[in-house]
Amino acid sequence: MADLIQRDRAHLWHPYTQMQTAPAPLPVVRAEGVYLYTEDGRKILDGISSWWVNIHGHAHPALNAALAEQAGRLEHVMFAGCTHPPAVELAERLTAILPAGLTRVFYSDNGSTAVEVALKMAWQYWRNRGQSQRTTFIALQHAYHGDTLGAMSISAPSVFTDAFLPMLFPVERVDSAAALEAQLRVGAGTVAAVIVEPMIQAAGGMIMWPAEFLASARRLCDEHGTLLIADEVFTGFGRTGRMFACEHAAMAPDIICLSKALTGGYLPLGATVATERIYEAFLSDDRTKTFFHGHSFTANPLACAVAIASLELFATADVLGRVHRIERQLQQGLGALRDHPRVGDVRVLGGVGVVELVPETATRSAGGYLDALGPTLAVALLDRGLLLRPLGNILYFMPPYVITEGEVDWAIGQIRDVVATTRSG
Repeated sequence: MADLIQRDRAHLWHPYTQMQTAPAPLPVVRAEGVYLYTEDGRKILDGISSWWVNIHGHAHPALNAALAEQAGRLEHVMFAGCTHPPAVELAERLTAILPAGLTRVFYSDNGSTAVEVALKMAWQYWRNRGQSQRTTFIALQHAYHGDTLGAMSISAPSVFTDAFLPMLFPVERVDSAAALEAQLRVGAGTVAAVIVEPMIQAAGGMIMWPAEFLASARRLCDEHGTLLIADEVFTGFGRTGRMFACEHAAMAPDIICLSKALTGGYLPLGATVATERIYEAFLSDDRTKTFFHGHSFTANPLACAVAIASLELFATADVLGRVHRIERQLQQGLGALRDHPRVGDVRVLGGVGVVELVPETATRSAGGYLDALGPTLAVALLDRGLLLRPLGNILYFMPPYVITEGEVDWAIGQIRDVVATTRSG
């Protein structure tokens, strides 16, 4: 029988991958803790939590048990007209720990759709309230919110969205609290919502914002009578050192988008959680005011059950304490790179460590996602047993929270060595 890579190449099309030039995919057959094990016998440290989702480590006994137990009871039932215990319990647990006022949970199946739901919810909220002129969205420069059409529209123009520009709707963009205030003033009475990625803009380049900006965004939205959406698909569930990034500014959005680490990396699940005020705008004898959105696998019981088990780990183990320990190690270990001539910046927040490298000016597209440094660094690190996926010249490390001190030190050592020795091309 052909090996896994040959079989893969015969039929599969991978995401964010130029299939003609990309190296062979990593043939993973097993995972445990922070490690991936390949068909050809390699042991690879998962330094990006499998695209930012796996926070408690692979094959966690408690999550495995929750998944198996739920599978023996109820694997799925449609959520239009039905309900089930895992969906109800997860909503109860989420609303108990989310920023104050977020009380109504709408389930979907991934981060992009969680954001798409939020946009549609905000748009129709104003329409249902008789303010259909409120159609403008304001987003940040360098934003990335997903791959559905609405999520791409509010994402900043980039290589991710360029091919689809004629299909997208226009969005106003800001890069500071002052710019946001000015835009809200110009668009008085026409803004449906402001959407932000709190504290860290992930795919846009791991850009970190001060908590003061979040607080200003909340104040300005209140002053101008519009909605604030927090996209916490990436930042939620401890990644920034707080359960939710909004906590850094002690603020509560009107709508929050959750996914990725929601199930500990086990199953696709999204949640868009809104305030009671927004929910009530959809209650009517007029059925046209219904929120017409849904998915076949909305509130899948298996996904909800494993999400509950993930939240239970936060309640019973010192999960955030582990994140703080990782943060201290990253600050110390990566901080030593700040004076390196190839390093433009080092930034750390919670369990996220970022090394921004000076772009290779000889590269045709120096800097940004397409910088040739990214693939070169990824190969060099993988050869050393560390899986990272740089965003061009932005190298980042965000492991599962169960990683040990020794494993963090080892990974930092590999990053430092590769930064010092690798050149693109």
